[in-house]
Amino acid sequence: MPTPLAQLLKRHQPAFGPVLPVDLNAPDVARLDFTAANPLLLDTNLRDTDAFSDLVARLLAAQQADIGVGGYLENRVIYRRSPELFADPTAPVRSLHLGVDIWLRAGTPVLAPLDAVVHSLADNAHFGDYGPTVILQHQLEDVVFYTLYGHLSRRETALLRPGMTIAQGVTFAEVGPAPENGDWPPHLHFQVIADMLGRQGDFPGVAAPEERDEWATRCPDPNLILQSKYI
Repeated sequence: MPTPLAQLLKRHQPAFGPVLPVDLNAPDVARLDFTAANPLLLDTNLRDTDAFSDLVARLLAAQQADIGVGGYLENRVIYRRSPELFADPTAPVRSLHLGVDIWLRAGTPVLAPLDAVVHSLADNAHFGDYGPTVILQHQLEDVVFYTLYGHLSRRETALLRPGMTIAQGVTFAEVGPAPENGDWPPHLHFQVIADMLGRQGDFPGVAAPEERDEWATRCPDPNLILQSKYI
């Protein structure tokens, strides 16, 4: 059953602006699979960011695409590249992705999809982490919620401060390059969050598969905002 936040976002879909200055319904967009069902992942050293970037390029080329999308509630194998973050021996292994990834060139502007206030930001600089991260706070129908943007560039995020207002459609960040983006192939991690749980500048983007229902409630489908037919 859709959560109240998911229902709210669905009601307001016509009002959302783009998160990136690209058409996520264009023919050059394709869904990328990072689950164990993709055999190409098994033959790639994912800790080698150049090899990982080459894999992304091959996955796009195979579909005659320039931009890759997908990942919400996808049970992925790619987090084995950084077990220090996702495989805590005292907790269940985290592999369930809670946002949408949009794989495209570094330097692409990132836009506010609706009016916002900067909630918090941080440079989560560990290998395989978010890198520069911005969390925006929004309000619709008296409901406060948040959107998270990970793997950004340091240059743009350094200009932001908590409490700054950002109008819908305004560029506030850029997709970051490796290694400053957490050492990933360039992409934007976009996530919707109902409650920050007291956190600042960071929020789990990957959960344990056995906790799927709990985290899906906290983080509804980002495609309610992105509205891409490929996701």
